[in-house]
Amino acid sequence: MPLTQLLKDIEACQLCAGALAHDPRPVVRANAAARILIIGQAPGRRVHETGIPWNDPSGKRLREWLAVDDETFYDASQIAIMPMGFCFPGTGKSGDLPPRPECAPAWHQKLLSELPNVELTLLIGQYAQAQYLTDKPKTLTDTVRNWQAWAPQYFALPHPSPRNQLWLKKNPWFGDEVIPALQQQVHDLLAKN
Repeated sequence: MPLTQLLKDIEACQLCAGALAHDPRPVVRANAAARILIIGQAPGRRVHETGIPWNDPSGKRLREWLAVDDETFYDASQIAIMPMGFCFPGTGKSGDLPPRPECAPAWHQKLLSELPNVELTLLIGQYAQAQYLTDKPKTLTDTVRNWQAWAPQYFALPHPSPRNQLWLKKNPWFGDEVIPALQQQVHDLLAKN
């Protein structure tokens, strides 16, 4: 199936309609030329409202981590974006609910097969890491600390949410060691385009 048709099918997806308190609005960006793929959790409320992925404080921090501007980040021919759950799952007591489980089995492999040039996949948060990393440590901190175990194909990252400010303060090695390595790899791949 051509990528353009697949993206239309994803946009029209209603798999989780009965489980959501709102209409589904899948948020995905992809182009066959992309060399970088971001797999996060699920869109937040603001992303659901705008249809623009990572259009929130988490996205601002993520772009800072990658050292890319908005134009580069939102250029699907450079960076594809595919969350674990394509629709905003709703809000729970301590933040957004987990990604809906229907999306990844229904769409990920189909979408990945249409992204032949991806050389780096950023796995943001525990849901993406659990799906794509084998033999990973039990904690997100240990997974991120051992990011080189899956390089250069995968790069394990914590969620860039402002809620993770305490984690970032407790783990200064992330900013000192991981971010520079991430920025270099991203820069090198974007330079190929």
